Amino acid sequence: MQPLLFMPVLKTQHSHIRLPDEQIQKGKDIKSISEIVQDGKKFKITVTTGSKVLHNEFTVGEECEVEMLTGEKVKATFQMEGNKLIANLKGLKSVTELNGDTITNTLSMGDLTYKRVSKRI
Repeated sequence: MQPLLFMPVLKTQHSHIRLPDEQIQKGKDIKSISEIVQDGKKFKITVTTGSKVLHNEFTVGEECEVEMLTGEKVKATFQMEGNKLIANLKGLKSVTELNGDTITNTLSMGDLTYKRVSKRI
C-alpha cells in the first residue's frame, strides 16, 4: 500500500467515499483479507478488515447492488476483460486483476489513483 496515494482518494472533496482522518489512519495500520470465489460468471467477494466484514455477490454483465467501504450500497455492473474485473461505483473506477498468486486492485477517481497489491495466502 502506498499511503500517499491511499489518503488523497479517501479525502478528496468530490469523493463519494470520504472517510474521517481517524478512519484513514486506522486503515493504513490494519491488514485485510479478501476471499474471492468465482463460479463461471458469478462472484462472491468477502473482505475482512479488522472486525468489519464486507460481503458482495454479483454476476458479470448484470446490474447489482454492492456495499462500499463506508457502508453505502450502490448499483454497479461488473465486466470482465481478460483477467481484469472492472466496475464503476459512483464515479470510482475499480479494476481488479488476477495474475497467478497476485491480485492488483486499482481504484481511480479523476486524476487520483489508489493501488493495492495482495498475495495469495
